[in-house]
Amino acid sequence: MTSRISARRRWALGLAGGLVVAAALLWSFRPWQVTPPSGPVGGNIELPATTGTFSLSALQDDQVAVLFFGYSWCPDVCPISLAVVRQARLSLPPQLRRRVVPVMISVDPERDTLERLAEYLAAFGDDMVGATGSAAELADIGERYGVVWRKVETPDSQMEYAVDHTASLYLVKPDGTILERVLHSPTPGPLKAALDRALAE
Repeated sequence: MTSRISARRRWALGLAGGLVVAAALLWSFRPWQVTPPSGPVGGNIELPATTGTFSLSALQDDQVAVLFFGYSWCPDVCPISLAVVRQARLSLPPQLRRRVVPVMISVDPERDTLERLAEYLAAFGDDMVGATGSAAELADIGERYGVVWRKVETPDSQMEYAVDHTASLYLVKPDGTILERVLHSPTPGPLKAALDRALAE
């Protein structure tokens, strides 16, 4: 009897351990943490924007864009990330702050009109640029920058659907070179450190 109970316990422990490992693997593959094995290649971005048209190539040579991919209906990750961008920029002296161009690219063009983006981003500072484009344009940019997203139906919510998406911040030069990919953080420290490195070049 003792050996049978012991065997059952070992089986239960093994099953529990397997479930923990499986859960960890599933978490590691959540969209906002994924980067394609080949790595992002970057490149120019030109999209309709709240400022008229946003184009990386139109930035000054000493400027760097902080790109964030999200959507205005996002309940948590997006407002946190946008607040982090604002705090990191405000921590810079004025002469350096003007060299940092914050841009949110909406991956929800069905709902995020430019008017909607302008209204939403006003809460995060007057300098925040909102941009979006067609599904094809966004797919091309997503592939080049290693950004993934997917629509998740939420029938019990007034939103109808949410969008799971990569939550990293990208520091990009005017020529489309990705300087750094900053992982999502609720505090501005990691982004501020990355900006210090980028602006020192």
